[in-house]
Amino acid sequence: MSEQLQCLPINQAFTQPNLFAGGERNLVLTAGLIAVGIAVTGMNIPAAAAGVVIWFFSMWALRKMAKADPYMSTVYLRYLKYKTYYPARSRPYRENP
Repeated sequence: MSEQLQCLPINQAFTQPNLFAGGERNLVLTAGLIAVGIAVTGMNIPAAAAGVVIWFFSMWALRKMAKADPYMSTVYLRYLKYKTYYPARSRPYRENP
């Protein structure tokens, strides 16, 4: 008997990033909450217009971010967390100025 490796298909839904309306889910929902909050609390035409402008601008920016890297905000937050712990160096024997 020859033993073969078992081949299992990987479902595409498990490997795709969690995007909503083309941007990262948490950021899109936060931007929507801010835009609606501005429009509703102002209760006038300029506040509603400001909410719409903020919504469209944030969606444009979030879609560009997600197109470049679907996990950009997560990577950036991790970078900020490790910034003081692990500074980037070009080589291990680099002299600090």
